[in-house]
Amino acid sequence: MFHELSRHDYHWHNHMPNRWENDANGVNLPFCNGNQNVSDPHPYEKLELMDYGHRPLVINIDQAAKHNQTFRTALWTGEHFQVTLMSIHVGEDIGLEIHPSTDQFIRIEQGQGLIQMGDRKDKLDFQVTAYNDYAIMIPAGKWHNVSNTGSVPLKIYVMYAPPQHPFGTVHETKSIAMSAEE
Repeated sequence: MFHELSRHDYHWHNHMPNRWENDANGVNLPFCNGNQNVSDPHPYEKLELMDYGHRPLVINIDQAAKHNQTFRTALWTGEHFQVTLMSIHVGEDIGLEIHPSTDQFIRIEQGQGLIQMGDRKDKLDFQVTAYNDYAIMIPAGKWHNVSNTGSVPLKIYVMYAPPQHPFGTVHETKSIAMSAEE
């Protein structure tokens, strides 16, 4: 059964910091919310980066990740998994953490990072440098950290299964994220 969605289902705003209209070449970026006519030669919309969970979403995830300006923004939170966008400043990291019952997938869209994992907080014996287009799989119960070792912000998207953060999570900075998780 097809469900027609309206723009009002997407809380459109013109002044949001996590919003873009064009790429570097002035071309509209692809985003489909199920509202476009398939015969429309320009099925593109302006996008606010926010949680679209439980609704159909088709998006250029590479461009969304690169345009994200927050430490963490939930892009889609469903019942069984979640997608977040993260921007890690040069020299910073996501913070050493463990998710006891959540598997995690991370993909680097821009930058380079040091990936560390281990069975103990004080023994991260798995260490790999990863770059653009690399994917990282983190099993539930594994201590891990991702540090930006490059010269530009590290732009990533993260999938959690099951979801890790509340619906609609937006953490502008790492310090806000750390405070929210305490």
